Amino acid sequence: MEPKFTPILLGSDINVYGMARSFNEAYGITVQAWAATQLAATRYSSIVNVEVHPGFAEDPGFMKVMNKKIEEYKNHKEPVILIACGDGYAELLAKHKKELEGTFIVPYIDYDLLEKLISKEGFYQIAEEYGLPYPGTKIITMDDYKDNKFLDIPFDYPVELKPEDPVSWLDCQFEGRKKAFTIHDEAELKDIITKIYTHGYVEDLILQDFIPGDDSNMRVLNAYVDKNHKVKMMCMGHPLLEDPTPQSIGNYMAILPEYNQKLYDTVQAFLEKLNYTGMANFDIKYDERDGEYKFFEINLRQGRSSFYVTLNGYNLAKWYVEDYVQDDLKDKPTVYGNKDKSKYMLWLGVPVKIFKKYAFDNPAKQEAEKLISEGRYGTTVFYKKDRNFKRWLLMHYMFHNYIDRYKKYYEVNKGQYFKK
Repeated sequence: MEPKFTPILLGSDINVYGMARSFNEAYGITVQAWAATQLAATRYSSIVNVEVHPGFAEDPGFMKVMNKKIEEYKNHKEPVILIACGDGYAELLAKHKKELEGTFIVPYIDYDLLEKLISKEGFYQIAEEYGLPYPGTKIITMDDYKDNKFLDIPFDYPVELKPEDPVSWLDCQFEGRKKAFTIHDEAELKDIITKIYTHGYVEDLILQDFIPGDDSNMRVLNAYVDKNHKVKMMCMGHPLLEDPTPQSIGNYMAILPEYNQKLYDTVQAFLEKLNYTGMANFDIKYDERDGEYKFFEINLRQGRSSFYVTLNGYNLAKWYVEDYVQDDLKDKPTVYGNKDKSKYMLWLGVPVKIFKKYAFDNPAKQEAEKLISEGRYGTTVFYKKDRNFKRWLLMHYMFHNYIDRYKKYYEVNKGQYFKK
């Protein structure tokens, strides 16, 4: 018999669609989503119904809605699982976990641990404590800027600069703003930091040693940790192309499956020592200077491109159901994904011709092109069981837009936006 449960997704972006599709593929169900706005990836879909609540993405609007939902679902016959599909929603679920757990399953870590991990500064402190490799890092504060103490850096240019607080960063707007900056000299560093601290951002900045290499030196790793704090699944990917748009730098557009037991062992030990719970997503880069993989951050939920996990046979939805509904995950061994290359599927977030034109030439790209020639590739948004004509038209329009994005930001800047 199929297990009976009700999943609720928080958000309406491509991450939500990927999770809804995972549930539909595994259990044949249509999924409910609650969000502050309706975004394109879930519009006109027959597998996910988005309920829009303005102000839902932050307090107090979030709990105003959730208190009504507690009343609505308090006598629900089936277990109701809340799944965040963005950093803000993961933070809200952890923050209000005690209030929600009487009615809902909330598969997230406690708020005190989340506060440490969601902060890049906090993550690097924990990484240092537990021996997780990360790039050389210097913290820059607003006081450092005011006192002109931020130009003394412990590593050579180029360097990476990124906001410590991604939520506050959303409110900081100026010409040339990006998710992260690759900075090549002192004058550029001074200019960018001045713009940041004179346009409303007041939190710390993260300055890091630049790890050489293009997109193909990146790795991404998703893990599921059960309610007993044991890692039950890890699936690694090898990104081959990123979004070139300044506000979207770092978003993966092509992921080839990869297997690395040593890296799996490192991540498993780290998560289990932390008593972690739920899905985790790591951004990693291979440093050819010392042969180590360096960890940039942990996302406390599946990533926007994490459908590559489902595509390669490790359905993202099933882990929650087997853990919290069927309660049989505790008896199963850890799955170390992608051992069998004959089953590899390439995940794409752009048209094939964009991938072929802009991905860096290397053996991994050649392997990906072979998979394409064999028809062994897929996307998150194009799903044969969700073929509403309006949706099909909208998704093709979104994919077509990448042609102009890459032409503008990649060719004009000769690929510099792709440096991590």
